[in-house]
Amino acid sequence: MTKKNYQIFVDADACPVKSEILHIASSLQFDVTFVASYAHVSTNNFGGKWIYVDSNKEEVDMYIMNHSKRHDIVITQDIGLASLLLAKEMIVISPRGRQFVEETIGLALNMRYLSAKERRKGHHSKGPSPFSNEDRRNFSMNFEKILSNLEGE
Repeated sequence: MTKKNYQIFVDADACPVKSEILHIASSLQFDVTFVASYAHVSTNNFGGKWIYVDSNKEEVDMYIMNHSKRHDIVITQDIGLASLLLAKEMIVISPRGRQFVEETIGLALNMRYLSAKERRKGHHSKGPSPFSNEDRRNFSMNFEKILSNLEGE
């Protein structure tokens, strides 16, 4: 399988590593498709292919689910979407550089459920830590490693 058979999709609405994705993917000659809702149309020209979908809650996720295939790469922070994509044998990585895998996605889904249950009771946590330069470096390192491994297949 050549790298042309792999497609990279980005859940772009709140993705903080768009420029890193483009830089790494273009250096290894992978194409990138950013998927965002019309509510997040940007005047910044990041490059890559951009697809805009309706602003309904799950439209970006549905587009990625319906247009991606086995072995594609998706960048998303949505754990629910990640679990569905893993079932399709896709590579899923978060903007912080965490690769989602079958062995741990169940635990992540359970933790998400428990957190939502606590929020409904009125107990709010601090939420995720602010996105840091360390997160950016971690993403870049792991994303480049994933693409390099695919390139070597």
